[in-house]
Amino acid sequence: MTIKEHLRTGAALATAAAIALGGQAASAAETLKIGVPTDLSGTYADLGNQVIRAVEFAVAEAKSGGMDVEYKSLDTEANPENARKQSEKLVREGYPIILGLIASGEGLAIAPMMERWGGLYISTINKADALTGDQCQPRVFRVNTQSAMDALTIKPWLNERKEKKWAVVAVDIAWGQGSSAAFAETAESAGKEMVGQFFIPPNTNDFAPYIQQVKDSGAEGIWVVLAGRDAINFAQQAKQFGLIDAITVAGQSFTTDNTVKSLGDVAKGIYGIINYSSTLDTPENKKFVEDWRKMYDDDPTNFEGETYLGMQVLFQAVEKAGSTDPEALQKALSGGEFDTIMGKLTMRAEDHQLLTPNYFGVVEEQDGALRPVITMTATPDQVAPPVTCKM
Repeated sequence: MTIKEHLRTGAALATAAAIALGGQAASAAETLKIGVPTDLSGTYADLGNQVIRAVEFAVAEAKSGGMDVEYKSLDTEANPENARKQSEKLVREGYPIILGLIASGEGLAIAPMMERWGGLYISTINKADALTGDQCQPRVFRVNTQSAMDALTIKPWLNERKEKKWAVVAVDIAWGQGSSAAFAETAESAGKEMVGQFFIPPNTNDFAPYIQQVKDSGAEGIWVVLAGRDAINFAQQAKQFGLIDAITVAGQSFTTDNTVKSLGDVAKGIYGIINYSSTLDTPENKKFVEDWRKMYDDDPTNFEGETYLGMQVLFQAVEKAGSTDPEALQKALSGGEFDTIMGKLTMRAEDHQLLTPNYFGVVEEQDGALRPVITMTATPDQVAPPVTCKM
């Protein structure tokens, strides 16, 4: 069921209930205002533009379904301090529901402030486990997978791999550090030896020193935790220096739909986590992809699919709460069940992590084009991380 179809059904039920109670449906009289602070000019600008496309699509769909909704976006440049300033500005200007931040450090920067500001944050991209772990907050929810869930997804694959020595190449921010630690723990539990964890500053142009360090480490496989422009630059240089052809390469957010389009044959044969794919075989996803193609003449990318899923959850929470008030939405989201493009999913009450399925695959040719192709599916139960949150 699309957002539009769900809202039409929900609006009818809400109106009927309101009439029975002698009142009006609160959600019908309120405007849902969404703040979208995201990277529009930095390392992850490509991801930020994908976020905006998904938000625009979902807002248009919701409006056609009868919901009064609008959004406003500001550029964070993927900088945590900018994210805090821009998010606070949006909340103060009357856009209290925040989503769209790219870097995990951005999400961690605003999380402790949401209750004080009177807002609510929904993560659709942030991977750092701490966001719904030891730094969890009552007004913070995550619909995308965290690094721990991705690590649980790759364990069966690692168990079958012949490579014994592994290294990590990761961006030196909260996401990269967390993913590197999660991979190392998973690899060691699978009997592998970690021979290096190499952290790279964001916006690096020359990856040659790090590529040489990986070569010198004796690694037979590498786990790459890079995205956006960093991912493209690293992959191109790793190919140029012979690293990609010499060892097994896999990663998290490394070979996404858009990255593969930019890299072409360089990406072929690279393994990785696939958090969302336009090829998912659910009726809801097929309808979403069909409608998306009509608007954009293209398939939705992984980040666009995840952002749309976040919008689905948000809109259903508004229906459930009969309100756009952040406190009411907090109660509606916590422990709730939601119909999504990935099926019916639960927002775990203990830590506000949406329990989703997850996928793993490899870049290969499908229907005449290179793309990440799913080869393994993990159920929500298989990848549900342990609860470490103490709100």
